Amino acid sequence: MNVQIQSVKFDADRRLIDFVEAKMAKLDRFAERSTGADVILKLDKDHEKGNKIATITLSMPGEELVASHQAKTFEEAVDEAIDALKRQLERFKERA
Repeated sequence: MNVQIQSVKFDADRRLIDFVEAKMAKLDRFAERSTGADVILKLDKDHEKGNKIATITLSMPGEELVASHQAKTFEEAVDEAIDALKRQLERFKERA
């Protein structure tokens, strides 16, 4: 799967990029028909809920699955967004 990672309002360090790539590689096992994914990491001003937002768009044939999560760390936000995508993939496979 071709994964594009964008960081908005900050520069992602190598460790964070490696973490996202590893998590997306695991997701690839569930999304065998996926044509690609976009991961957008951005900082928000809301410090109470957490100011780190991860939005993942997974391109499937004929449809795009999108999950976004806000947390105190990017790792947690990415984990939660991937969990949401896994649930969406299960529903997508049931319909196909």
